[in-house]
Amino acid sequence: MTAAPLTKKQAMAARGLMTIVLIGLFIFMIGIYPNIIGMDRSPVVGFVQIGVWLLGLGILLLGSTMTVKVIRNGHPNSLRSEVGLRLIATGYVFAVAASFADFLGIGSHALPGISYGPLQVTGLALGVLVSLFGVILYWPGKGSKASSEEQSSAQPATT
Repeated sequence: MTAAPLTKKQAMAARGLMTIVLIGLFIFMIGIYPNIIGMDRSPVVGFVQIGVWLLGLGILLLGSTMTVKVIRNGHPNSLRSEVGLRLIATGYVFAVAASFADFLGIGSHALPGISYGPLQVTGLALGVLVSLFGVILYWPGKGSKASSEEQSSAQPATT
């Protein structure tokens, strides 16, 4: 089964959602590197800065998930797409836990002398990569032979 082309309304919705993805990316970049807009006021990484980049990452992932949902154009979710959705959420939770590790008490530094170290940066990067892999898995297939075989096996044979 091949995918039906998107209607004009669906294409416009996908474009609008991709704009939300870009806004989320911009907010994420401001959180990571606040000097982009001249807001680097402290030599340390603080609670607000972490909150800004996690807000941006959340907007980015939500926008990308909704965009792919529009692009899927009503295709039923396969096991691959379900795993992709769960990886998107898992990666985000992992990024939040790694970013707020010291604030949550699971990091190596206690309040008030917290430090955003290389282990937390690695955790954030791994969370983003897991979420990206989830978006890739959620992307619809090309109507491959495997999906055609699944549909034919689901329908009873007539004799």
